[in-house]
Amino acid sequence: MRRIVALVVIAFLGATLYGISNASSGISVNGTSVSNATFRSELVAISSNINLQCYIAALNPVNYGAGAGGASIAATGAASWANLRVEGIAIDQFASSHLGFHATTASLASATTSLESEMSQAATSRRYTCAGSPAQALASMPSEMRKAQIEAQDASLYLISKLNSTIPLTTASLHAYYDGHLASYDTVCVSVALVPTSSVSAFLADQSTGASVAALAKKYSTDPSGAKGGTYGCFSPANSFYGSVRADTIATALEKFPTTPVPISTTSVLFVAPMKRSVTPFAKAESLVLADIRIANATTASVQRAQILYRAAIAVDPAFGRLALTGTGPSVITSATPAKVDVGGSAATTALSTASAATYK
Repeated sequence: MRRIVALVVIAFLGATLYGISNASSGISVNGTSVSNATFRSELVAISSNINLQCYIAALNPVNYGAGAGGASIAATGAASWANLRVEGIAIDQFASSHLGFHATTASLASATTSLESEMSQAATSRRYTCAGSPAQALASMPSEMRKAQIEAQDASLYLISKLNSTIPLTTASLHAYYDGHLASYDTVCVSVALVPTSSVSAFLADQSTGASVAALAKKYSTDPSGAKGGTYGCFSPANSFYGSVRADTIATALEKFPTTPVPISTTSVLFVAPMKRSVTPFAKAESLVLADIRIANATTASVQRAQILYRAAIAVDPAFGRLALTGTGPSVITSATPAKVDVGGSAATTALSTASAATYK
């Protein structure tokens, strides 16, 4: 859950993984440390394992690939992972010391399932096709890394369950939420138009004159469905692509293409039109209802997360990022670097010092 509200760091730099004393602490929260060696091994695991990197990037979309130098990772990835590790340790400590939480075999098993579910849902919503399953991604982590992630998930779930403003994950609560958000779980039948970027302006012009979905698809779509007016099929919450279809159509009127397409590549875009909506029975929508409640609870938990971090004593090796106060509270972000051109106004400083030296001769 903590991963849903994690800060998205957008700077792109390079953070060296080696050449740092193994005896020093990579990160520390209230005296609990993750050594430099351990933290570096986690970064190496993420940057070198394509499947693991895919799911981690789906949860928090920054660059986790190799950096500019040898044996390095992009600073965005190092800072993002440091941030998640800091949050996990702080939440685990808070749940234990303030809420009396103690992990059990059953709670850890449930946390593992929850974490795998979040990874899967994040990849699906971002249209990522990862090389393996979330379970395989977890299994590929170094043992300490995997243990820490599952324990942090366990503590996060417990913390959320204790917040007064969160929605209990009970059958009754799921039904009540579903009844109050029926339109969010409609089965949606769609038509599509895969349009070359060179034809988008003409497509939009025809659309503005009232051209129908079928006419636009037949005229512009390069997808095989174009020949039959773009008719593509129906998607219920049980379909793995439902999250993407819902996001692409939720703000669009029936039998209309949106005016803003979904980028597919440098040469094509996708227009998706909702043609029909029908109520989906709760049994088929239950998994998505549960996911939506978890997201809502995570949003509520972000306030508690910030308060926990405000009170924590946190230290981060500068090689992995720096702690800063952001809009979501204390967070680890990439370390700032000076400009490459005329750093610190060096040209002006040199001229001034030369002039000064001449004055005092």
